[in-house]
Amino acid sequence: MDETLLNFAEKCTFRLRSLYQKFGYQPYKMGKFEEYELYVRNKDFLVSDRVIAFSDTNGKMMALKPDVTLSIIKNGEDVPGVKQKVYYSENVYRVSESTHHFKEIMQNGLECIGDIDVYDIYEAISLAAGSLSVVTNDFCLEISNLDLVKQVVTAVCDDVAFVQQVIACIAEKNCHDLKKVCLSFGVSDADAEKIASLITTYGERNGVLQALREKFSCPQIDALAALSALLDNSPYAEKIKFDFSVVNDMNYYNGFVFKGFVDGVPRGVLAGGQYDNLMKKMNRTSGAVGFAIYFDRLEDLSRENAKTDVDLLLLYDENVDVATLARKVNALIALGMSVSAQKAVPENLRCKETLDLRGEGTKC
Repeated sequence: MDETLLNFAEKCTFRLRSLYQKFGYQPYKMGKFEEYELYVRNKDFLVSDRVIAFSDTNGKMMALKPDVTLSIIKNGEDVPGVKQKVYYSENVYRVSESTHHFKEIMQNGLECIGDIDVYDIYEAISLAAGSLSVVTNDFCLEISNLDLVKQVVTAVCDDVAFVQQVIACIAEKNCHDLKKVCLSFGVSDADAEKIASLITTYGERNGVLQALREKFSCPQIDALAALSALLDNSPYAEKIKFDFSVVNDMNYYNGFVFKGFVDGVPRGVLAGGQYDNLMKKMNRTSGAVGFAIYFDRLEDLSRENAKTDVDLLLLYDENVDVATLARKVNALIALGMSVSAQKAVPENLRCKETLDLRGEGTKC
């Protein structure tokens, strides 16, 4: 396939498809509609809880899908010892963060569902890093372990309200409010400092592991170390960090979770992790790990990478012979150029060169 004919998102999708297929992931295709009730029951799992709903001809409430993972879980089945490994490139329908209006958004991702183990978690994280590298070389993948975070927090105080407030502070990297929460629940300064260390301890994986072992003694650290050792062999090892502020909803997620960032985009563009709790909520007995890439957050980056929209802007007016104009455009295209014939310069159009048939060409 000639990738020069593809836009940024299409190029990424093509390369991601090739990457996932190399590891045995099969394409998953679904329709545009799903039962509205599925999203109502799991609205906290969604990136946005606003859903486009309508009444079908039989009276059943349906929705334009705002998510793919829920449908994969709903339509799958548990087979002992077997893993369902799928990838997808689907349009989802939800409120855009940039326009605040409903928008059709391309989303790519993969899911591994079934009898998963540490290898499957390592593979998913490796593929998440590989996916970010398809977008840009300037990326970082941050990994956390919710079981470790929960263990550290509940060991100090297992009050549900305390845990929820502390987790929120950790997610925001807010040591100031964290200490205030601890004070209000009568937690000692020493224990408050231990919890706060989950905020201040992040970055290079070996350094984080050493700092954790100096403060805590729990099996989750060994799980982190085992995963880190596997990731040391990744070509993206230096871009994969530990950061415990990556905290997904514990009603749905457990174990390892991760988030991907790219230079030039202020928010995470990739999110994923283990979601065994969601599986249980949907009456499935298998484990699961997966991630999604949000291309709506990459729009500015894709435009920057494109650099130009067209090679040549050709300006003409009513005095130019149409046949002559057509021959000129076709001749330029035959030379391998992309040409936009216009009567005026379109706003925001980026071109390498302008040719004015009414005068001499000038540089854009």
